[in-house]
Amino acid sequence: MKFEELDIHEKVLEGIISAGFTECTPVQEQTLPTALLGKDIAAQAQTGTGKTAAFLIAVFSRMLAMPELKRGPSPRVLIIAPTRELVIQIEAEAKLLGGPAGFRMVSVYGGIDYLKQREEIAKGADILIGTPGRLIDYLKQKVYSLKKTEFLVIDEADRLFDMGFISDLRFMLRRMSPYDKRQSMLFSATLSNRVLELCYEHMNMPERFTVTPEQVTVKLIEQEIYHVGRTEKIGLLLGILKREPDGRYLIFCNTKVVVERLDRLLNANGLATAAITGDIDQRKRMKVLSLFKDGKLPALVATDVASRGLHIDGVTHVINYDLPQDREDYVHRIGRTARAGAGGRAISLACEEYVHSLADIEEYIKQKIPVMPLTEEMIITDYRKVSRARKKSIPKRKKSGQFSKGKPSTRVPEKTGHHRPERKKPFKKHFRRQSSS
Repeated sequence: MKFEELDIHEKVLEGIISAGFTECTPVQEQTLPTALLGKDIAAQAQTGTGKTAAFLIAVFSRMLAMPELKRGPSPRVLIIAPTRELVIQIEAEAKLLGGPAGFRMVSVYGGIDYLKQREEIAKGADILIGTPGRLIDYLKQKVYSLKKTEFLVIDEADRLFDMGFISDLRFMLRRMSPYDKRQSMLFSATLSNRVLELCYEHMNMPERFTVTPEQVTVKLIEQEIYHVGRTEKIGLLLGILKREPDGRYLIFCNTKVVVERLDRLLNANGLATAAITGDIDQRKRMKVLSLFKDGKLPALVATDVASRGLHIDGVTHVINYDLPQDREDYVHRIGRTARAGAGGRAISLACEEYVHSLADIEEYIKQKIPVMPLTEEMIITDYRKVSRARKKSIPKRKKSGQFSKGKPSTRVPEKTGHHRPERKKPFKKHFRRQSSS
């Protein structure tokens, strides 16, 4: 189905053309006709299926079809997402699709100047996009209101539950305009009972859609696995990267320590990479992601904390340097490639430490991952090794009477016949009288 066949506002169509979209993806084809009529929807859809464009196109078209309102304390649209990366991705796509319409968009999330974001909301916004924590902070401070909000979008609802945001979510929904006075849309990887309960409680009889379950998405990706010893994994990884130097690689490890060590090793061997973990500074995170998105950084090494927060087009290869211990993490990881119908490869290195999870993964995705033959020529052995990161040593406490080397001593030299005991308090000297002979 082409977008021109739908009742989409002409200004939004301009944004769609500038974004390079021509035909609807399955999630867009199923949900847009209903959403454009103003009905509530609850859709099961994965990231990378085009769901972000689906709800933005519907919301923008309906906003432009309604009488223009003066900006006030209530944003016309509230979009709630679980992670900073997803908020940034939604905002970028919203500016692309809604640029010709002239909407004012504000995004809020942790790790960025708190007061600056507060001031941006206070100026008024047509569309407010954010993570639950920051949204609630500013709502409690009455920086904005939700009493007159016309559109609500909850993205990756299952992830919001997993991250413990359900109480925060309910707090905001109870302070919104009545469910029959707004249009609400919810997207989730799974429509579990707890997600459906949220729909029935805070939405107006939403129509349900199931689009491309996770197991089907997996089949679109070219998967392969190598059985390799733990000590040979680095050599095999270097061989893969050097055989296909033009790829854009997202490499996953199970621990932060391995991510950091692998990042140092790859850079030491002439492969420009960067590491992204859960505790990285937000500004550095955004800079690294920007370099990777722009193609200036060919490889990114990450932990699972980033696997569902990264939304980057053009990733050609996902490499599981460590086979994930959780079967769902496998799907989330490899879902970073083959986005929106594009091709992609997922390569897993199964060593003796993590191979035990392979059977569970294959049962979950309902297919066997093809095992690739491994030869000695594929493993690089003459690579530059790096030492493990040293822990910062804590200086030992100096014993009484010890002084720093090179500094002049402040001790008073003892005189013959005098005895000065060890000092117990600073700046107080205790002397005994000279005994009479």
